Amino acid sequence: MRGHKLLTKELAAKLPELYSQDGKGYEAIAQVKFFSPYTGWRWYATEFDGVDTFFGLVEGFETELGYFSLKELEEVTILGGVPAIERDLYWSPRTLNELSN
Repeated sequence: MRGHKLLTKELAAKLPELYSQDGKGYEAIAQVKFFSPYTGWRWYATEFDGVDTFFGLVEGFETELGYFSLKELEEVTILGGVPAIERDLYWSPRTLNELSN
């Protein structure tokens, strides 16, 4: 069991609304980081619709800006139903540009 929520109300309140960061590109601030310790994938959320959809940077097979779903992150499990996606509890917000530095 994960032991913590992927997204708390406090974190959701810090995320700007979807499309509010248009034009910022890699200067948008990643407020939340999710990751899979099993695959090495990382999701950096810069915007949230308040319900289920994030926009941000996804580092997986490729690195790209795009949309991803809270529900889908919560539902990914490994053998025995163990959650496969975690939230970085020690994350401090930074621009997407800062991630590569």
